[in-house]
Order: sequence, then structure tokens, then C-alpha cells
Amino acid sequence: MKILIAVDGSEHTKKMLAYLAAHDEWRASPQNYTVMHTVLAVPPRAASYIDATSIKDYYEAEAQKVFKSIKTFLSKAGIEADYVYKVGHPANEIANLAAKGKYDLVMLGSSGHGALGNLVMGSVATKMLALSTVPVLLVR
Repeated sequence: MKILIAVDGSEHTKKMLAYLAAHDEWRASPQNYTVMHTVLAVPPRAASYIDATSIKDYYEAEAQKVFKSIKTFLSKAGIEADYVYKVGHPANEIANLAAKGKYDLVMLGSSGHGALGNLVMGSVATKMLALSTVPVLLVR
């Protein structure tokens, strides 16, 4: 099974990773894991004052900050994964990669604010459910 694990480094990500590591069935047969983080784009006006290399380095550094502890955790749990980052809105980028990469499942943590919270704040998980053509497993 080809599984895309969407992460943001939050407590919700940690809970989702703990769920993954605690359930042997996710490792019972060979799985192909890709861990993905989305970095928000530098606003265009600010980006016009910064060279492209510096912006690219910034995106890479932000992604690596999130990946560092996740790599350690998954390695200790015996889970091998590839790591990628995209720049843009998280739900859009996750859904696009899941579809283009022909993933079988997307896993992500969710804050579980409920309907009222999603109306007021919006939610990556809610938008993912609307956009994704791939099954989504939300872990709260």
C-alpha cells in the first residue's frame, strides 16, 4: 500500500504518528510511506525583494525543522519513509500529491474542533476531505 502521511509538526501530527507506530497492522505487509509537509509561500510582495535561492533555502529549512523529529520517531519505530515538501496551501498540496502520486491512502492528524470551529477557523482536514480523490484517514 502506498501511504501519504501529511505532517505539520503539531501535537496532532504527533498523535497521528503515535497511532501509526502503535498499530502493527500498518507494518504487517510492505507499505510505501511518504511523509509530506507543506510550507506556506512567502507573500509575492516580500518575495520580490528576496533572491530565489534564499527563498528556496528558507522553504527547505522550514521543512527540515518539521521533518527532523519525525525522522527520528519513525526510525525508532522501524518505519522507513521518503520525505517531501511542497509550497502552498496544505489541503490543496496534499490532495494534489495524493492524486498525482497515485497514493492508496492519506493519513493526517486533526484537531477535531467540530463544525462550529471549522466554520470560524477553517480546517485543513475538512478541506482535504472535500478535495481528495484518495481515501483519507484522520487521527484525532
